[in-house]
Amino acid sequence: MIKNKPTLFSNIEQVIKELNPKTVSPERKVVLQPLTDYIQSKVSKQQDIRLNFICTHNSRRSHFSQVWAQTMANYFHIKNVFCYSGGTKATALYPMVAETLRKSGFQINEISQNKNTVYSIKYAENEHPIIGYSKKLEDDFNPKSEFAAIMTCDSANEACPFVPGAEKRIPITFEDPKAFDNTPQQEEKYKERSLQIANELFYIFSQIKDS
Repeated sequence: MIKNKPTLFSNIEQVIKELNPKTVSPERKVVLQPLTDYIQSKVSKQQDIRLNFICTHNSRRSHFSQVWAQTMANYFHIKNVFCYSGGTKATALYPMVAETLRKSGFQINEISQNKNTVYSIKYAENEHPIIGYSKKLEDDFNPKSEFAAIMTCDSANEACPFVPGAEKRIPITFEDPKAFDNTPQQEEKYKERSLQIANELFYIFSQIKDS
C-alpha cells in the first residue's frame, strides 16, 4: 500500500497510473513470483535489496528493468532498494531506450558522449539519478555479493547458468525490441516493451508487505 504521495516526477506518476497490473497473466505471475518472494524476504528481514538485471549486451531490456524497478521501489515507498544492470558483454545503452524513458517523464542527461555514452536518468527531484551505461555484470559499478541476478533475455539466461556472488538467480525474460530497430514500428515497440516491464514491476512491488 502506498503510504504517502510518491515523490516521482508528475509525468512518470501519470504513466504509472495508466498501467494495468490486472493484465498480467496467471502464467506470467508464476514467472514473477520468485522476484516478489526475494524482495519480500529482504523487506521482512529489514535487509538491503540489491537487484542486478542482466541481459547479453546490457543495452535495452536490462536498462528498462533497472530504471523501472528503482522507480517502483520509490513509488511504493520500499526502502533500501538498489537496482543495477549488466551484461555478458559491454556495448552501449541504445539511444532509443533513453528516448523512450524521456517520453515517459524521466529527466535524461548525457554525462559523457562516446561509443558507450553514460546517461544520468532521474525519476524524482530529491533522489540520486540512475547512472546508465553498458557494462559487464562483474563491473565494479555492480554489487559483488548479496544480490539477486534477474536474467532479462534468453541468451544471457542460457550463457550464465551461474552468476558469481548472486544469492538468487531469477529468469524473467522479455522480447527484444531490437528486432524493430530502423523500422516504422521502432518507437511503438520500444514503448510497448518499456510499459510491459513497468507494468510487471508495478505488479511485483505492489505485492510487498511491510515487515
